[in-house]
Amino acid sequence: MVLSALPGVGERLAKKMTDHFGSEEAVLSSLKSGDIGQIAEIDGVSPKRALALARSVAGDDGQFLATKEAVKLHQQLINQISGFIASPATKDRLQLLTPIKDPTMRREAIQQAMTFLTGEKDLAERLDEELRKITLLKANTDRYDRVVVTPEPIDELKKHCRLLTPAPSETWKDYTVFDKVTWLGKGGPSDLPEGWIVLGAKPSLELILPEMTLDWFEKNRQPLEALSQIITMLESQQSNTGFLSSLRASCDGLDQLPELLSTLFEEGDTERAELVQDQLWTYCKGLENEVNTEVEKAMNDAKLALSGAELLDALADGSGFQRRLKEATGHVIDNAMQQAVNRLTEFMEGTGVRCPPVIFTSDWPAKIDRQVIEKVDENLVKRISAQRSNHIYNMAKKLGPLKARCQFAIRSLIINDQWLTIARWAEHYSCNMPKLVDHGIWVKSGRHLLLGIEPDPVTYGIGKAAQAGDRQPLALLTGANSGGKTTLLELLAHTCILAHMGLPVPADNARVGRVDTIHILAKAGGTQSAGALEQTLVELATVVSDPTPKLILADELEAITEPGAGARIIAGMLLAARAQKNTSMMLVTHLAPAIIEASGVDDLRVDGIEARGLDADLELIVDRTPIRNHLARSTPELIVKRLVERSEGHAKSLFDDILRMF
Repeated sequence: MVLSALPGVGERLAKKMTDHFGSEEAVLSSLKSGDIGQIAEIDGVSPKRALALARSVAGDDGQFLATKEAVKLHQQLINQISGFIASPATKDRLQLLTPIKDPTMRREAIQQAMTFLTGEKDLAERLDEELRKITLLKANTDRYDRVVVTPEPIDELKKHCRLLTPAPSETWKDYTVFDKVTWLGKGGPSDLPEGWIVLGAKPSLELILPEMTLDWFEKNRQPLEALSQIITMLESQQSNTGFLSSLRASCDGLDQLPELLSTLFEEGDTERAELVQDQLWTYCKGLENEVNTEVEKAMNDAKLALSGAELLDALADGSGFQRRLKEATGHVIDNAMQQAVNRLTEFMEGTGVRCPPVIFTSDWPAKIDRQVIEKVDENLVKRISAQRSNHIYNMAKKLGPLKARCQFAIRSLIINDQWLTIARWAEHYSCNMPKLVDHGIWVKSGRHLLLGIEPDPVTYGIGKAAQAGDRQPLALLTGANSGGKTTLLELLAHTCILAHMGLPVPADNARVGRVDTIHILAKAGGTQSAGALEQTLVELATVVSDPTPKLILADELEAITEPGAGARIIAGMLLAARAQKNTSMMLVTHLAPAIIEASGVDDLRVDGIEARGLDADLELIVDRTPIRNHLARSTPELIVKRLVERSEGHAKSLFDDILRMF
């Protein structure tokens, strides 16, 4: 796929996106993963546009949800399903679940997830624990102090390190002023200076800048460790079918990841060198004090025997006496200083830096030679840097080739959690995969998902998908206020939208006809002005006369104007819709008799939700499943009857008089 081929993406925006992500492949990968936030970081791309682009890549042309009400119901369904996610990244991913032309692959993936969830309860719970740690991967944004000397420019690394191109007269020695260097191509040193890496002409980016490679693994440690745990978990599973097969495919080629992650930051001698370097000056000052203390103690015990003649010579020649005194005590000072050097040598073992033979500036009193220790400190810093560079390079060499596989694995796990999320939701609401057919819609024991209470199951259908006798493509739905007409309309809408998304539907069984669009026309807000009415009629005429496959679900369209005119307008719209063989339509209305009369035909299907009376609490007793080919009573009579029972005084008498008029 080419970026500029996406709807609304020209060459200029395609270049912006490519520059931001580093390559067109990386852009498409981000779009496929549903990382809306990262896509929206691009200048000129809003979150709404980022979502539209990602949905386009996912296969949604944006036409199916043809009305605002359809879009609203779809988003409500997504919000409900989002409550069952494990990975935080799955929430954004679910926004890509829109109706698409061919949901076959989705249906298969979700069915496998549903089977896994019911058949592998313990494993599914352990998997959920790890999926909760899976997040979208963070990109490298830091800059590193390594200098890359390369004969060719490397655009991907410009913002991460300093890139230099050697002049014809320059050699590698001209770059020894830098502590960390990666030399690419010919002319590099054979005996590497500390902190240097020499590579061929076209090595992988992971090795050119190994610090960035390991930094990426560090930034993404949590999701990568969760991935590692899932890999280990799968090793103990013998089955390799269905959903487990998909999980294994996600982790393919990453068998070494758990072990590599466990040793990633074990730096061995580097840790010892850092400890010594941190304590060096304190330790040397302690040696200085120890030497002076030992010498003073030895001097207190020293004795110098002189004869009378030697004493007279000492009085006559003071320098001679000093020599005699030094000969008698010098070995004490030398021995103490040597012991100090020995202790410093032991202290520095394992660092890779040698202890100098002389660390004091004078015989007495003993003083540490600062220049000598500063040189030791400098050598330790260089050694630490070199050791860390070697460790980083060796780990980058092992982990670098796995980076792309890890990125694929995390994206795949988020997608797999998406299927598991739907399976969890489906299990909670007892949803089942519908059968996709050519025309119409039918649900058996269908349940509205968004009522917030336990819904009454309803069995209903129109078009060829319905049961025998109910296969008319159009139906008028009549009946009681608060009886469930709008609820049934929304149930059919939920079922159609979910089925075209490839998802299970809230019914024991269902058949859903394939359509290009769903039109949900909500109740009008009252009689419209002439201009608004004209616009509404144009929109309705466009919908009902369109020959493309569609489902129309309309709720009390008569409210657009006065009842008499409304009935005639609706009758004309119904006749136009009936002429389109690929259209299925259900209209909720209180004007069924007037509409039938205005239509001039006697075979319009009319179904009714009947209120049978009031219960002991004066609540409506309603059978939510419509009675076929039945014009149901509305409920004003029952409402007035309830008011008679609940009112007092003059109001009670008035409602009683009104009730007698029915």
